[in-house]
Amino acid sequence: MLGERLKELRKNKAQTQEQVAKYLGISRAAYSHFENNRNEPDYSTLDKLANYYGVTTDYLLERNNTPQWADKRDTTDLKKFLDDDSGMTYDGDNLTEEENEQLRVALTQIFWKRRRAERKISRDTEENL
Repeated sequence: MLGERLKELRKNKAQTQEQVAKYLGISRAAYSHFENNRNEPDYSTLDKLANYYGVTTDYLLERNNTPQWADKRDTTDLKKFLDDDSGMTYDGDNLTEEENEQLRVALTQIFWKRRRAERKISRDTEENL
């Protein structure tokens, strides 16, 4: 969800809710409501958030999990990494479709974190891409 993604991006950037709220021109409480999925930002605020974190609005809305710095090889590798359509099991039981999707999201985040580390892409570099 949007709130979890905002919280993750803020922590990765080592920012406080107060700092982000100040950038957006809103109260800390209003920003906190975004992170806790109590309220959703309007389009203008969503666009500001995407610019602040150096991602696309599609990334914020979880329509696309690909960081801006990724290239074609990265996305091809990720596709290979996740291409098991058979579904996952836990203790011999098949996971539900929702659990499979949650697992794919988690694995995608691990993949991108690892790839960023391999490339030694700093947060500052990401912000300038």
